[in-house]
Amino acid sequence: MLKTSLTALTLALALSACKPAPQQTETVAAPLAASAAAESGPWWQDAVFYQIWPRSFYDTSGDGHGDFNGMTAKLPYLQELGINAIWLTPMFEAPSYHGYDFTEFYQVERDYGSMAEFEAFIQAADAKGIKVILDLVINHISREHEWFQKSAEGIAPYKDYFVWRKDLPAKGEGWGHAWADNDQPDAVWHFDERRGEYYYAAFGATQPDLNLEHPDVVAEMKKMAKFWLDKGVAGFRLDAVRFVMESGPDGQADLPATIDYWRDFNAFVKSVNPEAYLVGEAWVDIPIAAKYWGNGEGLDQGFDFEVGYKIIGQLQQNAGNAAQFGTISGTQSGELHPLQENLQRRLDSSAPLAFFTPFLTNHDQDRVAFQLSGDRATVLQKSKLAAAMLFSSPGTKYLYYGEEIGLTQAQSGHDVYKRAPMLWNTETQAGFTAAPLSWVEQKEQFTVQFADWWPGFLQQQLSAGGNTVAEQQAQPDSLWRLYQFLIAQKKQRPELKLAGSYQVTEPAAGLLQIDRELNGSHTRFVLNLSEQPLDISATLDSKLNASWGFDLNASQLAPYGLVVLQSQ
Repeated sequence: MLKTSLTALTLALALSACKPAPQQTETVAAPLAASAAAESGPWWQDAVFYQIWPRSFYDTSGDGHGDFNGMTAKLPYLQELGINAIWLTPMFEAPSYHGYDFTEFYQVERDYGSMAEFEAFIQAADAKGIKVILDLVINHISREHEWFQKSAEGIAPYKDYFVWRKDLPAKGEGWGHAWADNDQPDAVWHFDERRGEYYYAAFGATQPDLNLEHPDVVAEMKKMAKFWLDKGVAGFRLDAVRFVMESGPDGQADLPATIDYWRDFNAFVKSVNPEAYLVGEAWVDIPIAAKYWGNGEGLDQGFDFEVGYKIIGQLQQNAGNAAQFGTISGTQSGELHPLQENLQRRLDSSAPLAFFTPFLTNHDQDRVAFQLSGDRATVLQKSKLAAAMLFSSPGTKYLYYGEEIGLTQAQSGHDVYKRAPMLWNTETQAGFTAAPLSWVEQKEQFTVQFADWWPGFLQQQLSAGGNTVAEQQAQPDSLWRLYQFLIAQKKQRPELKLAGSYQVTEPAAGLLQIDRELNGSHTRFVLNLSEQPLDISATLDSKLNASWGFDLNASQLAPYGLVVLQSQ
């Protein structure tokens, strides 16, 4: 991707920005974007990714853990939903339930099945036109990995495979978590009695950081990437890309050497497969995240963490900007609507618009439906508005499993609540497993013990009705059906691809209008963000027909209602 190829698009989109108009009764025509030539691009540019937490998706073996065969069995479901790419969270052998601490680079997690079953899944997905990327953790590995055991014992060549120092830094030197103003060196430096030294582990004592300046370590990471690319995976989601190099207390994130590392890694990956894809987790404001494009030599894409906060903030006034492993400032100029400003920040960054991938939440964040207030019916309506705002925004989309049915969580706190089993139907264990206990109830999975929260939460979800895939698929106006519609429109409508113009206006208080247009093809999203019915006659256009909007009646849009209007 060349930034120069998007110059015309950038200009057109920048011109389409407008200030919010709380009492505006007439919309201003949005300038058209560049020609359809800007549409050409790699396969991921207009893809819709579906993030799967394998342990929670679907269990076919009856042990309470989701598995590879379960994902293969659900490929028709994903095809019906319309997605065309999958991001699998870690599926390498690891001692933890979450898998972000590998003990093996070349073996799959035994809880999920065999290598042959993984390969069969990749082949089955490919046969359906669905690409699969793996979650690759290069910043750190497990303390139980053979490398760390030998490094702690001072055995060559492993001695310097990690970051060691003899003394614990003193308070006041700034050695804390890289994503917080934290002057607690013992949060990242951990003592090992065998070696008598401290090792650096930004994400906790069980996950020591690799020394990615060591040539042997760099080479092994490339070897690992090639191994999985040769298995047929389409690329990688790269964990914690900001933190792979540490030069001192003021140099723990976003260093030039870090960008250079990813340039080199990308060059190697492309040498193996020129169409392989790298997307990075840089949980930070857009200007810094944009650095990982590396002037076209770095990562192919990076997540836009900001847009999810902005979208949920439109629906929940007290929504926060907390970043568990990052730093989001939450700054807002007030000159533009928050959604328009988000796009403008992308356009003004050092990376092209195509670099950024909008999403609502992921496995590290409280689920959308949990963050939204109101009874269940209201939450589902608000979730529809969140989906519409997401899919109206330009760029590759990511959807966290369960978001399409408004999957919620029992409570905040431990990450397990955000990663619980999928609700497929109203049968035992919501159709997720035939086992008497799902993995979230198997206490041996956790170092921290929980009260028996899952049975009560599950019963509440099932008894309420309308919260499972099967139930929502049977409803023509359900959240699931809206996601299916939006994904299909993204594929079919040129204005919803990257080149379409983007304009946000507020025709009246509580009413939001988002227009996407390209060469006469036009989609308008009209959202009622209030708890009162609103007159939307000012948003109607005789050239646009309602393609979604079951609550449209005599120009009145129901509370938290949505209408999608489109040209022929």
